[in-house]
Amino acid sequence: MIQSPAGNSGAFLCSKHFKELLTFVFNRVGRTKPMSQKVLLTSKEINIILHRLACQLMENHLDFSDTALIGIQPRGVFLAERLVKILKKEYKIKHIDLGFLDITFFRDDFGRGEILKANSTQMNFLVEDKKVVFIDDVLYTGRSIRAALTAIQSFGRPSNIELLTLIDRRFSRHLPIQPTYRGRQVDAINEEKVKVMWEENDGEDKVYLVSK
Repeated sequence: MIQSPAGNSGAFLCSKHFKELLTFVFNRVGRTKPMSQKVLLTSKEINIILHRLACQLMENHLDFSDTALIGIQPRGVFLAERLVKILKKEYKIKHIDLGFLDITFFRDDFGRGEILKANSTQMNFLVEDKKVVFIDDVLYTGRSIRAALTAIQSFGRPSNIELLTLIDRRFSRHLPIQPTYRGRQVDAINEEKVKVMWEENDGEDKVYLVSK
């Protein structure tokens, strides 16, 4: 015999009923389907894609004398830094204007319930009449890019703006925004999440598709 949770009532559960209670609780909890994830890109594949993207940037911007690369906070920063490293090391580009842009206060969901954590903007140059390349790890609805287009105006009026993304979720767009450069196009439904991992921040270079 096992004493019930209401110990002061004097009620007891027999072993059989106790097991039935545990089975009921287990089944109720077990109805929540665990998340699963599969690898979309390995470290080697990411490295190949980064070199291809760097080469494409080289073709259009040559010595980058009138171009600024801007990583969108927070996750676009890692991609932007990787690309600059490749451009300087592999293609011997001496100087590249690299900035990090926080878009928190320009998002169209700012102040609509969820408390958003702001990141820092690091821009020690103006973009007036410059070519600007926005860099982000995943292009999803396009709303982050819309916010970036508004935020960048505080630093001047660019002559041209391009968009580079590692992962393009092409069937999830809310706005008519498309990348100029893409690493890989992914067909994912809304219930799925693309998770980009960077070695310097997450301990590994890998891209996962996470399903609920």
